[in-house]
Amino acid sequence: MTDASPDDPHSPAVCLDVGSCWTKAVLVLPDGTPAGFAEHPTTADVLTGVDAAVAAAAAAAGRGRRAAPRVLACSSAGGALRLAVVGAETLIATEAGHRVCRSAGARVVGVHPGPLEPDAVLELSSRRPGAVLLLGGADGADPAVLLHNAGRLARTRGHWPVLLSVDDGARADALGLLLAGGRAVTTCPNVTPQPGRIVAGPARDAVAALYARHVLGAGTGRFGALVHSATHAAVGDGAGVLARLTGTGVLVVDVGSATTDVHRSGPGPGPAAATVEGDLGVRDGAVGVLTEAQTEGIVDPVEADLLGPAVAALQESRATVPADRGAAAEDRRLAAIAAVVALRRHLRHTGVLADPAHPGTGPDTPVDAGEIGLVVLTGGVFRQRDAAGLAAAALTVRHDAVLAPLLARAEVRVDSESVLAPAGLLAAHGREVAAGGLLAEHLTG
Repeated sequence: MTDASPDDPHSPAVCLDVGSCWTKAVLVLPDGTPAGFAEHPTTADVLTGVDAAVAAAAAAAGRGRRAAPRVLACSSAGGALRLAVVGAETLIATEAGHRVCRSAGARVVGVHPGPLEPDAVLELSSRRPGAVLLLGGADGADPAVLLHNAGRLARTRGHWPVLLSVDDGARADALGLLLAGGRAVTTCPNVTPQPGRIVAGPARDAVAALYARHVLGAGTGRFGALVHSATHAAVGDGAGVLARLTGTGVLVVDVGSATTDVHRSGPGPGPAAATVEGDLGVRDGAVGVLTEAQTEGIVDPVEADLLGPAVAALQESRATVPADRGAAAEDRRLAAIAAVVALRRHLRHTGVLADPAHPGTGPDTPVDAGEIGLVVLTGGVFRQRDAAGLAAAALTVRHDAVLAPLLARAEVRVDSESVLAPAGLLAAHGREVAAGGLLAEHLTG
């Protein structure tokens, strides 16, 4: 191997993906050949795991080289955005919170109805929220509880921002209280403008923007200089390269420990679509997978009881690998279920599927899904050598009662070498040849 500058697109690169549980690094040669892979548990200071993974992956290219390969990095170390909801009434606040989080990278970690008293403030803080959604009830409602809660939140310790979603008449006073306490505030239209009516779209967009900043994790110092994009952006770029390479519409589902992302990309210049489910994952998000699978009718009560103990253990285990074939099978099953739930949500969010629970909440113009020719399941959970088990995960998606009619002409493949995020990183850094070669070798053959 000849010496080359680390910035030379014709030199090897280490593609680094810092997840909430695992840090993965793959060394990719200029023609797209993967020459080394390493992973390390994501460490508390992040950089320890980063350095270990990069060094191990780069060691495969160490013979006769004086310059280290260029490191191209993305991160989802922050995991899902933890959202606490403060509102006037439990049921409406709970439903509003879940709809605002849906497909925006967040999950509800607590709902606090009525006036915030000291014990409720302590409980809210104990939930470690990444943001607080402050609701004020229907338009024209008495603002007394809202203003009380705004004052309490302004005086509460914590660096989390407040998403203020209230009617126009009460917004200025509530905003003034929050800002006077030094709280960062994002305002948006009222989520609950009328009794029984929820308008989640604008607040969901605001939550998605908060998630995009949060998910990178520790964004300062050397780590901040190293990482400039989120993992879901890298996977989306990889989906775009794959769509151009295959000449067909592509759906990619990236099942992570804390979140599950879906990306839809076509071979032409049209816009891509992406959603992030903050309550679906195979470690931190395992409980959400099982809960939503039962709600969607994907898992029956018998299977739910069988998976329950494994799910409870997985949520606490973080960076662990399956101890035996049975545990690996449970991981794959949960990942396949997460993929089905996430795909259903994505297709509803983008207007391909009607949402039977919330009619009329999707985009104004439905999207034609007929061009989808390839579905790819990716994520560390699929880095297994059990061909039959991975095929079963693909069949779970293909045979799903809701998805099957839309995917009748699509092929479902599993990215068992985790090449999509590296391909996206390569493409984003002007290394299209390497990106295309990597995908052609492992996903289009």
